[in-house]
Amino acid sequence: MHATDENCPFCSLPRERIVAENDLAFAFRDGFPVTELHTLVVPRQHSATYFDLTDEEREAIHVLLAEQRDRICGKDGAVVGFNIGWNCGEAAGQTIFHTHVHLIPRRDGDVENPRGGVRHTVPGKGYY
Repeated sequence: MHATDENCPFCSLPRERIVAENDLAFAFRDGFPVTELHTLVVPRQHSATYFDLTDEEREAIHVLLAEQRDRICGKDGAVVGFNIGWNCGEAAGQTIFHTHVHLIPRRDGDVENPRGGVRHTVPGKGYY
């Protein structure tokens, strides 16, 4: 049995939203996707951030990230890159305090200039 929080949207996610799972984690499409097929991977155990995960949970999440990468590339041949991101804490932009990682498919031309990638989370720091 995994600890859950009845007020957490990830702990109470409807089963039909899950696209992949293992014993310690599951994946589902983001409800507010940045790009098509944007996927979240979360541990079953309710925890706040990446730093609260066990080694086993991190590995379970890693396995699902790799599987989802392959599935996404198989569904959409235009996907040529990914952003993988953890928001840990309110100051870092976390809004749901159940650990989750974003797997964001990227396609050539989806932004004018992708240089800097996740560095764009702080305005003016992406281009260097």
